[in-house]
Amino acid sequence: MTVIEETAPSHYERIGGASSVKAAVALFYDKVLADPELVGYFADINMAEQRRHLALMLTVVLGGPNEYAGRDLAEAHKPLNIPVAHYVKVGEHLTATLTELGVPADIVTDVQVVLEKVQDQVVAEGRGTDA
Repeated sequence: MTVIEETAPSHYERIGGASSVKAAVALFYDKVLADPELVGYFADINMAEQRRHLALMLTVVLGGPNEYAGRDLAEAHKPLNIPVAHYVKVGEHLTATLTELGVPADIVTDVQVVLEKVQDQVVAEGRGTDA
């Protein structure tokens, strides 16, 4: 007799994989770019590349394949001097996006936990300065 172990599907698999991540990234950036407090961060950014990077990062966060090879969060965000309030707004847009797309609440909660864990890598406060 052969025993086959079944593993629980990842969050990535549960939401529908790459196509669902891409849909979330598209809706998320629609929200962020419509936010007058946040749009300025993206004025000189190649948005196609930015969307690709976020899709790869979100894939990893959700337990999908890790194909991200970009800069780490601190390196990418340090020059932007992002205040906590703007980080929180971005997190709210991501939460609203996932909820609007019908992502199960437990997955949304897990994404929020990751956002809390990486906040100090993104925001300017608490990271120290080179001055």
